[in-house]
This record gives sequence, structure tokens and C-alpha cells, in this order.
Amino acid sequence: MTPKPQRPNPIQWIGYVFGRRLPDSMLDWVRNDLTGRYAAARHVLRGVVPFLPVFVVILLLPGELWLRTAAATLVLLLLLFYTVAFMPMNRAHRLIKHGLPADLENPRRAQRRARERAIYEAQHPR
Repeated sequence: MTPKPQRPNPIQWIGYVFGRRLPDSMLDWVRNDLTGRYAAARHVLRGVVPFLPVFVVILLLPGELWLRTAAATLVLLLLLFYTVAFMPMNRAHRLIKHGLPADLENPRRAQRRARERAIYEAQHPR
């Protein structure tokens, strides 16, 4: 059984969310975080966490609850749009920052791609 990669503590994780580099001892964790299963969901979570104080401020502003909720929802929708739209670039940037190749991909996806390519080449020889 392989040992689990060392995880960042909460302070290190918050720094990681804001773009700090984690120590080399956590490279396996970073690789899994950026290319492993559910990497997209973790990316969205990393994009939302820095804006939590903004949501709290919006909800504490004076005014009708529906208006504050609508404002927070608008901010959330824009945040999600840009987080998802720039996911590949942000992922590549984080990989490079940690000394990993920018084109590193999920091992399962790489195996599936290789299998599909082999099937394609067997069906359509050159």
C-alpha cells in the first residue's frame, strides 16, 4: 500500500488557494489536486473561497433580503463563469509554479486517450 501524499495544513491550503507555492514534499498532493479525480470541482472550490468575505459583506448590506441575495447570486454566477472559463490556464500556471509540466493530465484520461487512439489507428491505418 502506497503512503498517502502529505497534505497541506489549513494555513498552507489558504495560501495555496491565493497562489502560494507549497513545499516540494507536497508535490504528489499538488499533482493529485490539479490532475486527479474531481480536479475540476476542487478548482471551482479554490475559486470561490477567496470571495467568501465578499458574499458576507453583500449579505450584511442594508436593504431587502431579496436584493442582497440577488447581488450575491450575480457575483457567484460571474465568479463561476470566469473560474470555469480560465480553468485550463490557471491549472497550467499552478503546475508550472510547482515545477510540474504544464500539460500534465489525469492518468485515467491519458490511458483512455491512448486506448481510443490505438482503436482509431487499428480501424484507420495510414
